[in-house]
Amino acid sequence: MSDKERNQKDQGIDKIIDKMMKAWGLEGKMKEMDIINAWPEMMGQGIANRTEKIYIRNKVLHIKLNSSVMRDELHYGRTVIIQRVNEFAGSEVVNDIWFE
Repeated sequence: MSDKERNQKDQGIDKIIDKMMKAWGLEGKMKEMDIINAWPEMMGQGIANRTEKIYIRNKVLHIKLNSSVMRDELHYGRTVIIQRVNEFAGSEVVNDIWFE
């Protein structure tokens, strides 16, 4: 095999990892982890400081806050939060939010 043929078949490591993640069914989990890690960036430091626990299960974002006032305020803006999270992920990862 010549170098030219080999170079045409070579792929970047990022493409190989993406294919592996899709094959193993981990692509969605990686997006969920990216959302959780970017929570302070998406919502601001004030909300992030009051967030005790955050996780995604079955397309539902579960948020535990230590402030009842903040929980009520975020409850009214849940559609904006869902939109912001899905925009960040680039696909529909979340379709509902539960506040604990």
